[in-house]
Amino acid sequence: MTVNDTTPPLGAAQIAFFIRHGYVALDQTFPRSLADEGRAILWRDTGCNPDDRATWTRPVVRLGFYAGEPFRAAANTPRLRAAYDQLAGAGRWLAPGGLGTFPVRFPSPEDPGDAGWHVDASFGTESADFLDWRVNLFSRGRALLMLFLFSDVGVEDAPTRIRPGSHRAMARLLAPAGDAGLTLRELAAADFAGPATAPEALATGPAGTVYLCHPFLVHAAQPHRGTRPRFMAQPPLLPARPLLLAREDGTYSPVEQAIREALDEG
Repeated sequence: MTVNDTTPPLGAAQIAFFIRHGYVALDQTFPRSLADEGRAILWRDTGCNPDDRATWTRPVVRLGFYAGEPFRAAANTPRLRAAYDQLAGAGRWLAPGGLGTFPVRFPSPEDPGDAGWHVDASFGTESADFLDWRVNLFSRGRALLMLFLFSDVGVEDAPTRIRPGSHRAMARLLAPAGDAGLTLRELAAADFAGPATAPEALATGPAGTVYLCHPFLVHAAQPHRGTRPRFMAQPPLLPARPLLLAREDGTYSPVEQAIREALDEG
């Protein structure tokens, strides 16, 4: 399947996998040429030289939001837009204006200092203390968590770690808090990481791969043990309207369906 193929990219089995496990990977989602173009811009902004390892002095360099054409185009291919419809619901998301942030991870023996398990908060971000940022059952401010690979990512290249199925436990944890939700501090105190023995998946793949994830999916960074830096964007897909968990017409998106099933399992 090509990146411009308008056939719905997700089959029934993939959507069921998303509902149950909280993520799905799509390869060839945007062209490698866009990944190469975007990566050249990102290399420039790291202040590092791709041909001089002596300039790779930090384990991670954080870059912000990019609205330039390679990034905006990568986020809006026909295949991706069809997948957004399939998972978040047609008409229920806003077209991305670009991509970001980019935590660029370099091979390093140093601890990057940001490898703890977490979910991405989506409101209350006006607080200077990120542990005060919030998440609620209706995923205010976030329709999907997304991971865009702008470089080839193997198992040694600091792929994002994923806790399959963790979004369902998160939904049950958030439910009693209602609209107000919980802070990241409260979620951490409730051990949203789950047991240390919980299974993990790795967000690996060639450049142009995108992982589309439930907004409640628990995930973590890790140190880079490979040889070439990893370039990945981790933007939200923004919602056009809040999630609804009681629809008269029953037209639940897979994101909503996963939450409903989790609460039913209660």
